[in-house]
Amino acid sequence: MGTVHIVFGPQGAGKSTYSRRLADEGQAVHFSIDEWMQRLYGPDLPKPIDFAWIMERVQRCEDQIWAIASEVARVGGSVVLDLGFMRVDSRRRFMDLSRSQSLPSELHFVDAPLDVRKARVMARNSERGETFSFEVTPSMFDFMEEQFQRPTDAELSVALVSRSE
Repeated sequence: MGTVHIVFGPQGAGKSTYSRRLADEGQAVHFSIDEWMQRLYGPDLPKPIDFAWIMERVQRCEDQIWAIASEVARVGGSVVLDLGFMRVDSRRRFMDLSRSQSLPSELHFVDAPLDVRKARVMARNSERGETFSFEVTPSMFDFMEEQFQRPTDAELSVALVSRSE
């Protein structure tokens, strides 16, 4: 069986870069919620942003990603889930899904100071490099910052932690 790697952290922490490196080094399949959302729903994104509309589609993507990723892991391939995992319950859900299918899983917490993360996101908006999927405005950044739930002590006790400055 392959391993299910669950990568989480606040926006701009470096999750996408970390996830891609983890997938490359471990010869794992990388799943990015940003890439799925941009490809499937980017052209239809409502203006102004409708959080409920987005979250409904994120859930659809997560369900389909899990269907594919769990099958890959079941047949021996490792997977890296770069799905944001902003909330404790979403991280727990994927850990429970892995456990229910007897798939080994690892938590990876990626973090950086707030000022570094915000600068990265704003730079990504203008550079539109490898990890760019869509523009994150300052107000979107602030909104999402409020949504992120820091890891619990239980999560930190088992997570591989990567912090950058």
